[in-house]
Amino acid sequence: MQQEQQPSAVGATHKTALMLSFAAPVVYVIAYLKGVGTMEHLITYENLRCFTYSNDKICKLPIKGIAVSFFGLGGAQMFDEDTEEGKCFAEKGIIYIMPYNNPWAWMNQQAVKYTDEIIDVLIKQYHLSNDIPIVSTGGSMGGQSALVYTALSKRTPVACVANCPVCDLVFHFTERPDLPRTLYSAFYHEDGSLEKALESASPIHMVERMPDVNYYIFHCECDKAVNKEKHSDVLINKMKNRFKVVYHIVPDRDHCDLTEDMRKRYNEYIYNSIL
Repeated sequence: MQQEQQPSAVGATHKTALMLSFAAPVVYVIAYLKGVGTMEHLITYENLRCFTYSNDKICKLPIKGIAVSFFGLGGAQMFDEDTEEGKCFAEKGIIYIMPYNNPWAWMNQQAVKYTDEIIDVLIKQYHLSNDIPIVSTGGSMGGQSALVYTALSKRTPVACVANCPVCDLVFHFTERPDLPRTLYSAFYHEDGSLEKALESASPIHMVERMPDVNYYIFHCECDKAVNKEKHSDVLINKMKNRFKVVYHIVPDRDHCDLTEDMRKRYNEYIYNSIL
């Protein structure tokens, strides 16, 4: 894969300071570069809502767990008010977050670390245990993200609940004409071939790395965006003898279009994994 030219090394006496300011709240970020630098973590509780939706301010105490819901491809919405789902989870004492990852992130390494950082902030703010139950959820790219985050996260979730997840990134690259640009963008920074980079965040290529937790997978039978036979069916066949997997095939429905009953089950799996 083509790599960007790296900047030349910078001497100790010539450190470069980068400062970014945000209007509300004002945040100052200073990153010192020595050749290739690492930016300091900048997410704090005070600026948390610039980086994720979170219902924590209305969450009933004691806090019993955290549900992480990942956006589908192109999802870039921000929320300045609590969502209906956020309110429902708050009533049960569950922090519900929707990280504002890059809309084309495909749970690359940056997205994993970004999500970990958000959870770090919440755990510190509320003095939560490091083994507090976490459930990873989402639909489409969000479903792929939920599965990959379960495998790669700093704190392993107790369950993963995914709706019409993309499970084979290598195949998905060829599945629709709008997809190659997004996948190339997400993994451009990786060394080696694009195929190997895609496999690093492709659930069917990661089964041996996935933790032994509960998996609840939904896939709509008439899905035209993410082919059920090429994605969830293949993943389930690889997982069924290794893990506790519940697989719901939703008849007569297109991409991520769960019936009311299935949507209820989807949320109940999240609740019951925490409570």
